[in-house]
Amino acid sequence: MNRRNLFAGGAAGAAAIAAPNLAGAQPRIRWRCPGSFPKSLDTLYGTHEFISRRVAELTDGAFQITVFGPGEVVPALNVMDAVGAGTVEAGFTSGYYYLGKDPSLAMVTCLPFGMSGRQHWAWLTHGGGRDLYKDVYRDQGVHGIPAGNTGAQMGGWFRKEIRNLEDLRGLKFRIAGYGGNVLGKLGVVTQQIGGTDIYPALERGVIDGAEWVGPYDDEKLGFNRVAQYYYYPGWWEYSPSIDMMVNAKAWDELPKQYQAILETVCAEAWHWMAARYDVLNPAALRRLIASGTQLRAFPRDVLTACYRATQELYAEIGTQNPRFKRIHEQWEKFRLDQIQWHRVAEDSLANFLAVTTSQR
Repeated sequence: MNRRNLFAGGAAGAAAIAAPNLAGAQPRIRWRCPGSFPKSLDTLYGTHEFISRRVAELTDGAFQITVFGPGEVVPALNVMDAVGAGTVEAGFTSGYYYLGKDPSLAMVTCLPFGMSGRQHWAWLTHGGGRDLYKDVYRDQGVHGIPAGNTGAQMGGWFRKEIRNLEDLRGLKFRIAGYGGNVLGKLGVVTQQIGGTDIYPALERGVIDGAEWVGPYDDEKLGFNRVAQYYYYPGWWEYSPSIDMMVNAKAWDELPKQYQAILETVCAEAWHWMAARYDVLNPAALRRLIASGTQLRAFPRDVLTACYRATQELYAEIGTQNPRFKRIHEQWEKFRLDQIQWHRVAEDSLANFLAVTTSQR
C-alpha cells in the first residue's frame, strides 16, 4: 500500500471526524411561522422570508422556519393569538395590531409622534425598551424579538383634499394603532383592515382613505388607482417596528445556540428592511407623481390638532392602565432626550442640506 495515500486518507478521515456537523450535533427543529403582511410585498413579506432563509443557513439546515402569508394558516390580524395559544411556534407581526388586549402593546411597534427608526432601535436595545416589554409579551404567551422596521411612513391616500380640520369629520379611514384613536377624536371614522383587504374597500367606497406603508408598497398595492391625493407625514408611524413573536414555551425549549442565532438574524432583518425601503421609496414616489398622484402635506393646523389629541389620549390611557403609564413615562423621557440630541447633531445639518440642495 502507498504510505502517502494511507496517511492522506487517515488525515482526511480525522478531519472529517473533527469537523463540526451542526445539523447532526443539534436537534432538527421545524417551526411554522405565519405573518400579517401580503406575500405580494417583497420587502415586508420578503423580510419574513429573509429570516427563514438566514436561520437555515446559520444552522446548516437544522433549524427550519416555514413562513406563511395572511390567511394561509391564520388571518392577518390573529397571528399573535395563534402564537400565544401554541397553534404555531412563531409569527411575524406587529404588537400594535393587538392593543385591544393590552394598550402597552402599541408602544413596542410605535406611537403617534414618536421616534425615528434609529431612536426606536436605541430605545429597544439600549434604552430599556425590551426589558420593559418582557412581561407584556409573556402575558400574551409570547417572546418578542424586534425583526423589522419600515422607517418613516406616509400619511396615506385620500379621495379628496384635506385642507382643514373640517375635512376630516365623517371621513372613513383605514389605519392601525393609536393613530386611529387620535383621528377618532377629530371626527374620523376609523377601521383596522388587513393589508390584502384595503384596495377593494377603497375601490368600493367602503372607506374614503387608507394608510399602509410608503411609496414602494403603496404602488404595488395599487392605491394610486383608486385615490388621487397622497399625504405626508405619517405622524402616527414614524418608525413602526415588526416583531418575530415566538411561543413562550417554544422559546424556552429552544437550544441556547438557536436562541442566539434567531436573535442575531432578527437584528439583521430589522436593518435589512429599513435599508431596503430607503433605497426603493424615492424612485417609487417619483413614479407615482409622474402617473398623476397629487402629493400633499397635511396642513399645519391639522398636525397641531392631532398632536394635542395624541397627548390627551396618552393621559387618558395612563389613568386607566398603570402599566401603559409606567412604560410611557420612560419612553417619553427617552424620546425627549433623543429629540434634543438629534436637533443639535443631525437635524441642523439635514435642514441645511435640504435647503442648499433645493437651491442648486
